[in-house]
Amino acid sequence: MTTDESTLAGELRADGIDVADVRVSPERVAVAYTTTLPGERPAHGEMGRVCNTMIDLVEAGEIEPRRVEATSLRFEGNVQATWHVEADWLAAVTSYRISEEEFSARVLDTVETDPDLDADADGPHAFADGDGTDVPAAENTDADAADDDARNADGHDEQAEATGDGGGR
Repeated sequence: MTTDESTLAGELRADGIDVADVRVSPERVAVAYTTTLPGERPAHGEMGRVCNTMIDLVEAGEIEPRRVEATSLRFEGNVQATWHVEADWLAAVTSYRISEEEFSARVLDTVETDPDLDADADGPHAFADGDGTDVPAAENTDADAADDDARNADGHDEQAEATGDGGGR
């Protein structure tokens, strides 16, 4: 295997994926990407491009088949959906034991539009803390949501006033 996180991110970007984060380990690949179609469900075209990138790398011998866990983001910290590919599905499609249609159907069956992000803290969520630590962006949003709730409609920061941190006009 010669594909590292930087190389994989470059391959995904070359295939039109707006990569937010990529993690590669011997057991799995975790990809978070920002969608261009922020509806309720992930865009099948984007899912296909992520899958095709992985298939191409497996066929080229650049990476061994492994589980791929993907998170589609509407924007940083806002998860649209999660989905995954099992390692044996990658092995099967690249060795022609299953068709591309069967492979696609299996992947589409994994889509979760209301994922429980707290269930797997090491999952493929966008890592928004910027310092490279494994803190998923979804976990960072609780504090952000509390900050947003403390602001009223005109941007007035009631929490900051209550704590004496300014925030008034």
